Amino acid sequence: MTRLSNDTIVAVVLLLACGVFFWASFDIRQPDYGVLLPSTWPRVIIAVLTLLSLIYLVQSLRAGPRNEEARAVPPGLKGFLTYWRNPIVCFAMFFAFLITLPVLGMLIGGVSFVFVLMTLLGGWERRQLATHAIIAVATVGSMWSLFTFGLGVMLPVGMIFNPFAL
Repeated sequence: MTRLSNDTIVAVVLLLACGVFFWASFDIRQPDYGVLLPSTWPRVIIAVLTLLSLIYLVQSLRAGPRNEEARAVPPGLKGFLTYWRNPIVCFAMFFAFLITLPVLGMLIGGVSFVFVLMTLLGGWERRQLATHAIIAVATVGSMWSLFTFGLGVMLPVGMIFNPFAL
């Protein structure tokens, strides 16, 4: 009997969670007005997550089980921090983003968060810095524009830059 890899188990759990989320989307109240149902966007996002989870499952099944001993956490606090460095950096950066959100706002804070996180995880070379800056400005700027102007969502503006006070 073939042993399942940790990735396969995680992919199955993600697919089950997507199923629960989709089922729960039927409990969203349906108003009598409007063209687009309130459950549409959650279902679109759940569909994308389901597709990505399916791809993850197929890739994990193709790869097969790995040698789990090679991935063991080294002993001691230093080994633990070294092994879990990337998740710790991500959580610390997100916490800093949330703390600075009232001052920087969603646009400046989001661009800064994405740029700094990509730089911490991806490298400091000049070419990488340019790539990180382009990705941060393009992705956060487009999402901010979509939510602010397209969907009319009021995002935090911050104290530094208020595009609506111009």
